Order: sequence, then structure tokens, then C-alpha cells
Amino acid sequence: MSSPAEALLQSAKNAPFRLDNKVAVVTGGASGIGRAISECFAEAGACVRIFDVDRANAIEVADGIQGTGGKATPHECDVTDAAGVRRAFDIVTAEQRVDILVNNAGVAHVGNLESTTDADFDRIFRVNVKGMFHCMQASIGHMKSNGGGVILNMASIAASAGLADRFAYSMSKGAVVAMTYSVAKDYIDFGIRCNCISPARVHTPFVDGFVRKNYPGREEEMLSRLAEAQPVGRMAKPREVAMLALFLCSDQASFITGVDYPIDGGFFKLRG
Repeated sequence: MSSPAEALLQSAKNAPFRLDNKVAVVTGGASGIGRAISECFAEAGACVRIFDVDRANAIEVADGIQGTGGKATPHECDVTDAAGVRRAFDIVTAEQRVDILVNNAGVAHVGNLESTTDADFDRIFRVNVKGMFHCMQASIGHMKSNGGGVILNMASIAASAGLADRFAYSMSKGAVVAMTYSVAKDYIDFGIRCNCISPARVHTPFVDGFVRKNYPGREEEMLSRLAEAQPVGRMAKPREVAMLALFLCSDQASFITGVDYPIDGGFFKLRG
């Protein structure tokens, strides 16, 4: 009788979307959506390189993947540090080609135009915009030399839906969508596909921590309100976003580039 880990691995091998023999860099790959993507890609046969500013978490996630028969290695990386990003990519590319880059690392901010400080704006821009710029710039030449690749950027419905009190965050995710379109256009002749995913609210440990910090004693009430804000009546699960990422990075999506994919439980089209 097979163990649960062996059963999960066998199920993954029979999945319709596979990444066998692919090397995938996942930034922010040690928590939340990034962790789900790292685990999902490893189950689909990829060798996952987990880039995260939190080295301990990256090691934990990589160890967990290896414990179920997957391939993963941790890399401490601050995406705001251009030189550090280049060093991390140099380490990976010295050993293997990079087939897939998932730009997931990001931070959030709550505030409107008046309450957003210069420091707030700069922090969001450094991580969410320049961080993706650094990673794409560090990997694009390598992908060109190797005949192609896939870049997937994590955007948000905040880029286009006009969310209240998300001024700087919405700005940054709008930039992500624009960068995605630009890279898709400029590198299509090199066999490089570039798309982005725009989730609505996803139930991650970050959300739980935010609610605990800002609404002590009202956690259950606030989580219910966040869930009810989605037309389907709940927040997304990280695994659901990861499965869309898996499809878009697989060979089955080879005809798809320059697209912003919403995964929002009907929020953008059906709310109100």
C-alpha cells in the first residue's frame, strides 16, 4: 500500500500539465501563493529554484518538496537588490538552464493618495516593480541564448478594478501588467512567452496576519467580510492560483502570450 506522499506523487505524474525536465525560478517562493506554486511545479516534474528573502522559510519549503520526491533548492534573494539578483541567477545558470521565471515576490500597502507617504510609495515600487524588472533583466539574456522560455508575473485585479485604499499597490500592479505586455511583444521572436495572473483576494498566511494585527478580536468577522466581497462567496486558495500558473507555464499553453489572466471569483465582472 502506497503512502500518502507516494499517492500524491503518482497523481501528479498523471496530471495533464507537466513540467518534466524544466527548471523554474519562483521568487517569493517560500510563502503564500509562491509556496503553492513551488510545490505545484515540483509535483509536475520541475526542478524548482526557490528565491526568497527569508532563507529559513526557503529551506523549509525546499526540504518539504524533497521529502515527497520532488526537486527544489533554496536561494536567499532580495529582489530589490539588482546585484544580488544577478548573483542568484548566475548560481542557477552555471548549473542548469532556466526555462521558467515566476515573478511572485511582492508586498502590499493599504492607503489612498493622501495617506501614502514617499517611503510607502518607494517601498512598493522597489519590490513590486523594480523587483520584477531585476529578475526579468537577469534572466532574459539567458533565455534568448537557450532558445526561449516562459515568464509569468503576478499582478492583481487591483491593476484595473479600482480598489479603495490601494493607491500605491494598484499603481505597482498596473506597472506589472504593462511590463508583461511589453516583454511579450519584444521577445516573441526569441521564443519567450510572457503572461501575468491577476488574482482577487487569496487566503494566505499574510491575510490571516493582517487581520490579526489590524482587527484583534474580530478575526472571524473580518475574514467572513473578505470572503463575502467575492461574488463566489469565498477567497481563492493559493493552490488554485498555482494550478493556473502551472497551465500557463506548461507546453500546453504554448500559443498564449501577452495575456493578463484574472482569477477573481467573478469580482471584476460580477460585483455590484
